[in-house]
Amino acid sequence: MSEPLTGGCQCGAVRFRVGALGRASLCHCRMCQKAFAGIGGLLVTVHGLEWTRGQPSRFQSSNVARRGFCAACGTPLTFETDKGIDISIATFDRPDEIAPVIQLDRESRLPWFDAMHALPEPGPEEQAAKARHYSAIRSRQHPDHDTESWEPGP
Repeated sequence: MSEPLTGGCQCGAVRFRVGALGRASLCHCRMCQKAFAGIGGLLVTVHGLEWTRGQPSRFQSSNVARRGFCAACGTPLTFETDKGIDISIATFDRPDEIAPVIQLDRESRLPWFDAMHALPEPGPEEQAAKARHYSAIRSRQHPDHDTESWEPGP
């Protein structure tokens, strides 16, 4: 991944910078499924973490791990143990540059996970309607880069 290694939550209340990345993974465990409200957790081990705006709130999800999230918008941010800290890959400003290299807890993966690549895509008419719909949306999401301040507005 190119420098700098930055990211944050959806609303911009919590931002971070890291010095280096470790192993990137997709964890299928039930806790990650619930914590990310999805197929599991896309996480990468980080080194040299610095919170540059705000701090995450935390939930002790087990006797050995706690999970950080933005209290303002709910974005899942961290998985923390006494061995280190992982950050959600999707919260990085350039998540496309961090590919998982391993799947964890495959025995807990949702039974339809392996068939997801074969799901059909919308046809041309539906894609055009979606494009019209999206053109009217004004996003309040923080941009994928650091800002001096951020007020998403009404």
